[in-house]
Amino acid sequence: MLPITKTPKCYVGGAFIRSESGRVYPLSSASGEFLAHIPLCSRKDLRNAVEAAAKAGPGWARRSPYNRAQILYRLAEMLESRSAEMASALTTPNSPGEIEVRTTIDRIVHFAGWADKYEQVLGSVNPVASSHFNFTVTEPVGIVGILAPENSPLLALMTLILPAIVAGNAVVALASESQPYPAILLGELLAVSDLPGGVVNLLTGPRSEMLSTFATHEHLRALAATASPEEATQLQAGAAESIKRVVLHDPACDWASPHHHTPYAIRDFTEAKTVWHPVGA
Repeated sequence: MLPITKTPKCYVGGAFIRSESGRVYPLSSASGEFLAHIPLCSRKDLRNAVEAAAKAGPGWARRSPYNRAQILYRLAEMLESRSAEMASALTTPNSPGEIEVRTTIDRIVHFAGWADKYEQVLGSVNPVASSHFNFTVTEPVGIVGILAPENSPLLALMTLILPAIVAGNAVVALASESQPYPAILLGELLAVSDLPGGVVNLLTGPRSEMLSTFATHEHLRALAATASPEEATQLQAGAAESIKRVVLHDPACDWASPHHHTPYAIRDFTEAKTVWHPVGA
């Protein structure tokens, strides 16, 4: 039987795409064996992904928190059903992939559980000196850009994505450049999940070429990234021009740590809206 090598593609707008430039870069296994050609996405691919996120975002934000939770629970089940394949893509000489897959599944379930509860933690009823009810509620910021680290290519990517989509945002994420294959497999799972196309868009390619566009793109309303000091300076300078918030993580942090199990990560991708309502009206 002639083996058929998979042609990896990025997942954007609910479809699998090649880079608009047609460029690719070779991916090899830990032993040096050639695995596949990975799309080398460009700044134009990033802009196209932002357009796809802009179309999908409002509909996702209108979904009930309960519905968002059920979709994420189902995604966790789907990842579990393909855990062996994902673990194989993650395994390195120093890291067994099974542990990262199991931790990622647990993290998806954890944030799914917060989807219909974080409002009670982040919102409030405010006492006011007038005959009004005064409420603070949360709303999604819009489109969030994600720059994943090189290590923990699945767990770190999902840890950055989950708080944003739980809050009702859409995401454009750049996967690990050296270990992009888990993101390719994640795109295949998302394509057959109940998550609407365009809510999560996954790109692969050189971080150095797209960092400035992530920083300055005016339709990206927040960034979540791991960054070196030089990259952090570039992201913050570009974000200041377009007035977007930036959430930075240490590239060497322990992504399996319970520190990442917090609803306050969701707060980073919400805006507070205060509502006044007359008493008795």
